[in-house]
Amino acid sequence: MARYEVSEFGASSIEPEHLLLGLLREDISLVTRFIPANVPVEMIRGQVESRMPKRERIPTSVEIPLSQTSKDVLKYAHEESENLKHRHIGTEHLLLGLLHQKKSRRFLRKKESVAEKVMRENGLELAQVRQQIKSDVEKK
Repeated sequence: MARYEVSEFGASSIEPEHLLLGLLREDISLVTRFIPANVPVEMIRGQVESRMPKRERIPTSVEIPLSQTSKDVLKYAHEESENLKHRHIGTEHLLLGLLHQKKSRRFLRKKESVAEKVMRENGLELAQVRQQIKSDVEKK
């Protein structure tokens, strides 16, 4: 879904914003578990889209690379999956990977991504989401 979002925006690489938009498209129920009830998912989508440059659409068949930041998000998603002792990397781990950017950005002194900014503005925090995912697994 992130590749589709990149195509729509005509971007040259897959950024965390595209991963977040793809996640919103792929697994809305996941995100709605963690955002406040008064924040509609479409509002989050709109906040992300309004902060991204829109260029001419490109075909989805074009090979579009992951940005280094997106590669880091996927690495964090893998680490989160391992830390939770899960045997798969799912959308919940991708969300944790996106939220993990804040922690690593402070260390690397990188600029806050649009995805990170929008999630922060809407009350999504790494520790809180991680704890909720742990609790959900323990209930099963």
